[in-house]
Amino acid sequence: MPREAEISSNEREFIQQALHEGIRIDGRAFDEFRPLNLSFGDEYGVADAQLGKTRVVAKISSEVTIPFPDRKFDGVFTITTELSPIASASFEVGRPTEQESLLSRLLEKAIRRSNALDTESLCIVAGSKCFALRADIHVLDFDGGLVDTCCVALLAALRHYKRPDVSVNGEDVKIWDVREREPVPLSILHYPFCVTFSHFRGVEGSELMLIDANAAEEQCREGEVVMTVNKYGELCQIAKYGGATVDAMALLNCARLAAEKVKVLDRFVTTKFDQDAKKRDIGGLMAELKAENER
Repeated sequence: MPREAEISSNEREFIQQALHEGIRIDGRAFDEFRPLNLSFGDEYGVADAQLGKTRVVAKISSEVTIPFPDRKFDGVFTITTELSPIASASFEVGRPTEQESLLSRLLEKAIRRSNALDTESLCIVAGSKCFALRADIHVLDFDGGLVDTCCVALLAALRHYKRPDVSVNGEDVKIWDVREREPVPLSILHYPFCVTFSHFRGVEGSELMLIDANAAEEQCREGEVVMTVNKYGELCQIAKYGGATVDAMALLNCARLAAEKVKVLDRFVTTKFDQDAKKRDIGGLMAELKAENER
């Protein structure tokens, strides 16, 4: 299987020595994200997030299906990830890597198991018909910070998506076309964002925690801690990977810092969403029926 080219020993020592002196190789502070950009597609439910050089596209689609027998009043929500070879040489089509399995598991816990999406609102007829939402996440370029970027793209796509309207008359169910009725936005209870901390061992046993490590820094770290928090400060998930031990006070500091960063991320996504909504709003049907036009 192809592998990503590892950094040299000199590079590794240079990065670690710079961190011991309080410097990151790209000049950022330890708690600073790379520039984040977010755009939406022409269709509802398509979001393109870019964090530094890492780029992820998320697309939401839906279909009518039968709910699970033990969840008759809930819809279905699944997340699939695709790590393309165009993003990194370590990714290969048709052969899921450990990183891809880890990414799917983290997003599953962050979004679905935290009840961020109200799956009961996807139910049409209990035990008979429901909407099945599918989130496809495509990684187009990779330079570290994959979990955080995928989470931003997924939440933005869910917020942007609108499902077809439904009318139920007895046992008759009609799915309205988007040209016949205005589609309905999803019912999202809260927006939990992932913030990844990379753990490094500092001078005299001290601990260094970096936010949004790039690919070179990720190859030098001893471990990582992923925290999922919403804007209300509610901690939805803590996941630690790597064999290095992390001090309890360091975890508390990470949780506090993650809560602050998530508020910034939430405002950023909200601003981009409002800008897209304003761009799409052309006055509705009344604007189409007006006889006046620009001269």
